Amino acid sequence: MTTAITGAGAPPSTNSAGGAAGSQSATSALTSDFETFLRLMTTQAKYQDPLEPMDSSDYTAQLAQFSSVEQQVMTNETLTSMLSALSLSNMSQLTGWVGKEVRAQAAAHFDGSTPVAIAPNPAAVADEVKMVIYDAEENEVGRIDLPVSAEPYQWQGDNGDGETLPEGSYTFVVESYSDDEVILSEVAEVYGRVEETQSVNGEVALILESGSAILASSVTALRDPDADTGSS
Repeated sequence: MTTAITGAGAPPSTNSAGGAAGSQSATSALTSDFETFLRLMTTQAKYQDPLEPMDSSDYTAQLAQFSSVEQQVMTNETLTSMLSALSLSNMSQLTGWVGKEVRAQAAAHFDGSTPVAIAPNPAAVADEVKMVIYDAEENEVGRIDLPVSAEPYQWQGDNGDGETLPEGSYTFVVESYSDDEVILSEVAEVYGRVEETQSVNGEVALILESGSAILASSVTALRDPDADTGSS
């Protein structure tokens, strides 16, 4: 199952919606207004009083408005087509990412044995750092103490109490503490293998092994699957 598109944001999960859907809605509304305007103008001409016909200047002004609305509709349709073509072009260029691992704020897939590479970024002034683990239902299932360092961490699948968690999708939130108070809490970046690329609302989305869908623009690193070095 593919989850909603994930981007940088508040823990344990974040969703974002593309702006292109709003653009399509605006175009539909404009087209509807254009059709309504055409019907009103035709009806007005059909039922005008032959003894007192519409003033020519008024008729000319309405024709100008008609032309303006028509041009707006055509311009929006052209822009929509251009955005769609650009998205498909970008998606084609990023098909080379399929099979590689990207780093982004997203859920990671744990297969029950293979370590997950996590890139924490705690606050530099923190005196204590904890990594909170959430399952696919956003339930907290573990906590692990981390060093105050941005060095990659290899999560072995444990919950911090020596128990190995089952296979599944997990999100990691890094909490930075100072004097026992949380001063920073954010979703950690993880490496995930790209399974597919999709065009979503004019942007390219990457479908990860965990089922997460992230925008290609949110990726901060790209590597071959074998390059999984880090501490544990």
